[in-house]
Amino acid sequence: MGRMDRLKVRHLAVRDDDGMLVGVLSARDLLRLRAAAAIDLDDTIEHARDAAELAASWSMLAGVVRSLLGEAIDPRVVAEIISDELCSLTRRAAVLAEQQMQIEGHGPPPCAYAVLVLGSGGRGESLMAPDQDNAIVFADGEPDGPEDSWFKNLGARLADMLDISGVPYCKGGVMAANAAFRGSLGTWKRRVEDWVRRLRPQDLLNVDIVYDLRPVHGDTTLAAQFIEYAYDRAHAEPVFAKLLGEQMTTGNPFTVFGGFQLENGRLDIKKHGLFAIVATARTLAIRHGIRERSTRARLEQLIALDIGGEPDMKAMLAGHAMLVGLLLAQQTRDIYAGIPVSNRVEINALAREQQAQLKSLIKRLQSAPDLVRDLMFTSPATLGQ
Repeated sequence: MGRMDRLKVRHLAVRDDDGMLVGVLSARDLLRLRAAAAIDLDDTIEHARDAAELAASWSMLAGVVRSLLGEAIDPRVVAEIISDELCSLTRRAAVLAEQQMQIEGHGPPPCAYAVLVLGSGGRGESLMAPDQDNAIVFADGEPDGPEDSWFKNLGARLADMLDISGVPYCKGGVMAANAAFRGSLGTWKRRVEDWVRRLRPQDLLNVDIVYDLRPVHGDTTLAAQFIEYAYDRAHAEPVFAKLLGEQMTTGNPFTVFGGFQLENGRLDIKKHGLFAIVATARTLAIRHGIRERSTRARLEQLIALDIGGEPDMKAMLAGHAMLVGLLLAQQTRDIYAGIPVSNRVEINALAREQQAQLKSLIKRLQSAPDLVRDLMFTSPATLGQ
């Protein structure tokens, strides 16, 4: 695995004794083989027949994550695997919800559609105990029309099934059951036009995570058309990315003496750390026409563009890996200790060196909104002028 990473090799050919190609192994296949204690969730999720079986499958996640972390695998890869399983769970729940609709006499889908996972699940950066962030795009039909009504019903069943399975309802309402997160391709395009013409950052709540979407079920070409349109229009309207950037607030977690302000000995490192890195990468990617979904790939491409800010973005790349690792380790410990999972890390449980690195990173991230403003309108051609 380490050699594959170093050589940037993603797949290995598998040949038989005669030298004939019989298959291909991906890096992820090898990960699964290495983590002997990990149960292959995909298979159990894919064969689940109802919400109870989905819940039984999803409950295996903590054991899988603990074994992967025990293998000293890059925590970003572990988060990617959690996201893959979340997407598998959402896909299977959508299939079961659709079957339920037909059994109860609502008929088949009225047109082609796709179920989308948004936010961290779409980016491949899920932590333990994610909540739902999903949407539906369908081929034709107006809001409150017959097609929309069918998909509203499907979205509600999908949300219920995921909640029963152990992925709770989104507190912010980012679910296809809600009108703002489902619609025809035409409706979504009109929404995008509305977004790019907004004048205040607070009008764009929950819009940014749509740019992380991953289709998990149905017609992927619909999803591709939607995201292509959303990126094209956002890139063409610089004020839109500027407003997204203005949503960024890191919050100051430091005391007047420079120590962390802790609550019960813990610090929310998603709020004070991860959020700034993810939002910086996403906002600048939208502004500079980068179509990558993951924070890591977005930052790498932004650095390659040579628009400035390289030391800060390299610090964000390393910091992202560190924060994900700290959170997954804490969350896994909490699950096995019977403590509700959160984004708060016990600071005194960290080694002194880790505490120093964390403090240094979070101090640096205080200036992330300034970095976004500085790099919003730069380009290689304008640097140095």
